[in-house]
Amino acid sequence: MLQDASNTPAATPVDPVVTQTATPAPVDTMIGGVVQDSNAAALSEMGIANLLQSMIAAPGEFAVTWVVVLSLVIMSIACWYYTVVKTIQNQVVKTRANHVIRTFWETPNAQDAIRFMEDQPANEPFSKIALDAAVAAAHHQKNEGSRLAETLSRSEFIDRALRQAVTRESARLENGMTMLATTGAAAPFIGLLGTTWGIYKALIKIGATGSASLDAVAGPVGEALLKTALGLVVAIPAVMAYNFFNRMNRTTNARFDEFAHDLHDFFATGSRVGDPAAKR
Repeated sequence: MLQDASNTPAATPVDPVVTQTATPAPVDTMIGGVVQDSNAAALSEMGIANLLQSMIAAPGEFAVTWVVVLSLVIMSIACWYYTVVKTIQNQVVKTRANHVIRTFWETPNAQDAIRFMEDQPANEPFSKIALDAAVAAAHHQKNEGSRLAETLSRSEFIDRALRQAVTRESARLENGMTMLATTGAAAPFIGLLGTTWGIYKALIKIGATGSASLDAVAGPVGEALLKTALGLVVAIPAVMAYNFFNRMNRTTNARFDEFAHDLHDFFATGSRVGDPAAKR
């Protein structure tokens, strides 16, 4: 019995560390020392859809963002409205101008020419300038010998009426230009306000989390960049439309002045200066 006990091998002590089955921790794919999954989640916070969801979910937290976005959207809608309206307006004025001016000078009877001008639409500017000149000439002729005729000559009275008519019609052409100019000048700065606020929120988040990693600042930085882009998207078409219509208005105003000078000569002296055929 003693011999059997001595021949029995002693049990080898088991190291619990060795026998414990190690569970591998999940390892994210590494690219350049940065965790890819964390980047993907952080970049998803920079999208437009995520920003809209956050704005709807917490409107109080995004009050400044709401003000910036709504202001830019309203300005954009107004600018596109004026762009479409003024495009149609300028095209109609340009199309009718040649017909109205040509018909007025080619009509042999002055009364028939005036009746033709009276039949034109209310938004046709050249006919209204001609009618104001005709009314001024008739009013001065009716009051010949009165104090009006002594104070202002026929030429001066017609010239005054024409200046007022040209100024009035030019002002109508300027309708909407102020909105386009204001949007083109202010929209980038409104977007910049949103950018500044987004960077400020990013700094606050860094201070609160103690981390400047991408997942900590992706949301506020993405919000800032989107508002900058929105401001530029609103401003660029407005500036282009303003320059385009400003050019068209200068051309139309030049035609107003030319037509007004011819009307002045006609109603003040009874004939146009120069060859009429050359002006048709």
